[in-house]
Amino acid sequence: MNESEPTDVIQFGTSRFLQAHADLFFSEAAPSRSVTVVQSSGDSSRSSRLAALARPEGFSVKIQGMLDGNIIDEARRVTSIKHALSTVTNWNEVCQSAATAKFILSNTSEKGFEPRDEDLDNSPSQLMSYPAKLAHILAYRYSQGHTPPTLLPTELISNNGDHLKARILNIAQAAIPLAGFSDWLSAMPAANSIVDRIVSEPIEPAGAIAEPYALWAIENAPGIECPCNHPAVIMVQNIDEIAQLKLHILNLGHTYLAEHWLQNDQPKGVTVYDAMNTELKSKLLTLWTKEVLLGFANQGMEDTAIGYITTTLERFSNPFLAHQLSDIAQNHTQKVHRRIDAFLQRYGSDAEKIAPTLVSIVKRNSV
Repeated sequence: MNESEPTDVIQFGTSRFLQAHADLFFSEAAPSRSVTVVQSSGDSSRSSRLAALARPEGFSVKIQGMLDGNIIDEARRVTSIKHALSTVTNWNEVCQSAATAKFILSNTSEKGFEPRDEDLDNSPSQLMSYPAKLAHILAYRYSQGHTPPTLLPTELISNNGDHLKARILNIAQAAIPLAGFSDWLSAMPAANSIVDRIVSEPIEPAGAIAEPYALWAIENAPGIECPCNHPAVIMVQNIDEIAQLKLHILNLGHTYLAEHWLQNDQPKGVTVYDAMNTELKSKLLTLWTKEVLLGFANQGMEDTAIGYITTTLERFSNPFLAHQLSDIAQNHTQKVHRRIDAFLQRYGSDAEKIAPTLVSIVKRNSV
């Protein structure tokens, strides 16, 4: 691809997750999508990764694990990334690339979304949060007379599309005095989505090892277009059901295993697969079926939840993935609040009777 030729997708985030998820999907789609990756964090330790992502030969993603009882062990090649930029050193190029891209994809950290004092500065700076940086990038696009792009945030934030659009609009109204810009932003499509794939290890300097299971569910709404034709990318009428299953079965299960790892002071290298070869496997299954399932049954989702538990147990029992419990245990208190405490609200005053294990975890991690 010529340097001046526009790409379809501007991607904020260089994570191994995106490499084995959206970037791979864009490579395998028919037709394929071209991507310009942007590092917005300014983390100099990732400079070698940034350069490697856009190599013409691409990079490898290993898909390893069980799928419907069958062993999958194969390597795939990601060639969708054509350019790699940084907001620190390539701000003008980032703005120019984003001016004509059809989609703006992001998978930044939750910390990157947090408001900062610098967000209300009139000029862009590296000290701003990701939504503030994007507001200024979109202001450039607007000033060049282009129509709005479609926002595709994939961060683990409820209604992530609505949330990102609201943040951008608030920042623009407070700090970017550009006539008509707020109306332009208000018309911008922003997709709520859920992403799911366990990506356990990086391949240096670019690439990753991931499980066969993959999902990118995007909620249908006016102006929202599916970003690529790929079996893992689906359009749904309501994202909430998928979000609940992922957060309160898979993510809750991970946090339960991490809690056990923390409480028993186990070594760093213990993985989810290791845990599945101990009594924890039966304990986790009991937790799901005895303490969690009733919450889904009360919402008419029992059959769906049972199927999801079966799939998740197969994913956790993947012998290939070195998904370390020490990684899952990062930001553990916050995860307990989102994944467990929020779920217990369904049981109200009966929580201690119905879900005593979950209640005890919340109590141990209360702040």
